[in-house]
Amino acid sequence: MSEGTGRGQVVSKDGTRIAYSRQGSGPPLLLVDGALCHRAFGPGADLAQRMAARYTVYTYDRRGRGESGDTRPYAVEREIEDLAALIEEAGGEALVYGISSGAALALEAAGRLPGITRLAVYEAPFVVDGSGQPLDADFLSRVRTAVDTGRRGDAVRLFLRRVGTPAPAVAVMRLLPVWRKLTAVAPTLPYDLAVVAPHSTGRPLGEAPWPAIRIPVLVMDGGKSPHWMRSATAAVAAAIPTARHRTLPGQTHLLKPDAVAPALTGFYADAGADSDAGADSGAGAGAGADAGAGEGEGADEDAG
Repeated sequence: MSEGTGRGQVVSKDGTRIAYSRQGSGPPLLLVDGALCHRAFGPGADLAQRMAARYTVYTYDRRGRGESGDTRPYAVEREIEDLAALIEEAGGEALVYGISSGAALALEAAGRLPGITRLAVYEAPFVVDGSGQPLDADFLSRVRTAVDTGRRGDAVRLFLRRVGTPAPAVAVMRLLPVWRKLTAVAPTLPYDLAVVAPHSTGRPLGEAPWPAIRIPVLVMDGGKSPHWMRSATAAVAAAIPTARHRTLPGQTHLLKPDAVAPALTGFYADAGADSDAGADSGAGAGAGADAGAGEGEGADEDAG
């Protein structure tokens, strides 16, 4: 296992080069970004700095973003292979944290990669009931068409409006330097949608959507997030026998690193890391009990 500050690349199974950064000292921790984010843009860098005192933190550019390559055709399995290559680089085992579509990707990977030892996720943007707007084929097609025809700005606008960004805010963003950063990674929006679409139909998750997950999982949401996101988070926690559910008071989908860092540290440092699956296995009752505890703890503590 490498420690300290560094940058490098791993080669994924299909030959795609995936760029990463490493900082800190301690057990390896891999951060998985959500849509439109990468090492140079988004909350990952700030969170990595906060976690580096106790962990060797790996941040990376998901394929098609930043300094990472991209090999067509895209498939969710390729991104899982990217994670496998990074975990191997970290020494064969790693703690993992994913946010938004990165949470959805991490859930898929946790059932397939034995090197993930503990998983924390924040608000995978699934739609599991009538409280949110399902991802329908028309929306997916419109985003894909905008990307394929070079209308990156239109793709970003469609996505931002879909996740609840007010139209006036989007109009202002188009005039700011941040817009260029967003449109630079717009071609990867269909990738994020491919990860979340299977569980965004407006119907319940169903029985055991991730049957192979056997590791401890922390499933988090924000106390001020939209109802549809909180409903989906509760459903994810209930669907995984080894999961616990925690709400971070005052937080939204734009999660503050200062708010989540203590929750992650407490979860990863749990002395029962290798033996608490049984204690957490009461998906419904256990999830609810931990959510209540999270409210109290989070109040003392103080992302897409």
